[in-house]
Amino acid sequence: MSGTIAGLGEFGLIARIAARLRRPAEGVLLGIGDDTAVLDMGGPRLTLATVDMQVEGRHFLRERTPPELLGRRVAAVNLSDIAAMGGTPRWALVSLALPASLPVTWVDAFYEGLDALLGAHGAAVVGGNLAGNDRIVADLTLLGDVERGALLTRGGARLGDLICVTGTLGRSAAGRAALDADPTAEDAAAIRAHLAPEPRVREGQVLAAAGGVTAMIDLSDGLAGDLAHICTRSDMGARIETALLPVAADTHRIALRLGLDPLRLALSGGEDFELLFTAPAARVERLRAAVFAATGSAVTVIGEVRPAEEGRRLIGAPDRETPPGGWDHFQRERQGEAR
Repeated sequence: MSGTIAGLGEFGLIARIAARLRRPAEGVLLGIGDDTAVLDMGGPRLTLATVDMQVEGRHFLRERTPPELLGRRVAAVNLSDIAAMGGTPRWALVSLALPASLPVTWVDAFYEGLDALLGAHGAAVVGGNLAGNDRIVADLTLLGDVERGALLTRGGARLGDLICVTGTLGRSAAGRAALDADPTAEDAAAIRAHLAPEPRVREGQVLAAAGGVTAMIDLSDGLAGDLAHICTRSDMGARIETALLPVAADTHRIALRLGLDPLRLALSGGEDFELLFTAPAARVERLRAAVFAATGSAVTVIGEVRPAEEGRRLIGAPDRETPPGGWDHFQRERQGEAR
């Protein structure tokens, strides 16, 4: 008996699919296994290609997600993948599956939000597809490029590198929890962080240009899960200091009100779309200053790359050594959790 997708899990399923595919054709520098595929077309810049979708009832609820914000969200999750490679977004293809009863004005607003965020980062919609469905599904393919010497991937972290993150952690999960409960006016920033995250495209470009970054990933599945990807691809372990994790005041406040653990929100909440990267200690201050000067975003050191045999350790949290896992779509699905 082959089992189920839920039993295999999202990343197990990805590995199974990859094992059954033919080897990529010449020109594929990086295929399945990173934030974005990297293609060599022979020019001075490498081509980046990524795709992501938003499914009604799974990633968003129509009644609490304005179409303009959904358009921005679809753009953001793909822009974040390009950001993680240090790249520049260029062209987008959008496929929509829509109920026939949906007002046309909903579609207008969706594309306004999508186009606004893509345009803010220099990208544009160049095509797509439409189909009917009982629920809204928005799927976006985004192409971009990056200078050959500036490409960043999940692999490359080295022993002794410091582990750094942009922005704050857990705010999107806190915003989602506030929406599920009874939100207050003070929750507005966290709710917007969940509904319409801001991708760190410029920050990724600055980090790539400054030099010294050894590995980078965007935080879509949660710090714990995405750090594991860097460790696996780099064949390294990691030590994270919980006291250093940048958790915003509103995240703490929402967690306290709703009886949640802010540390768990930071580690496993997911969808922060910040950038997690590693770099030699001697380079971190320069990188931090460059990012802040160009974008105003803070960079926080949260730990250190350790030997693989030490595993991933969480220091400063009672009864915890290995960080709890990040988001797995199929394993959470069997628990009935919506996201």
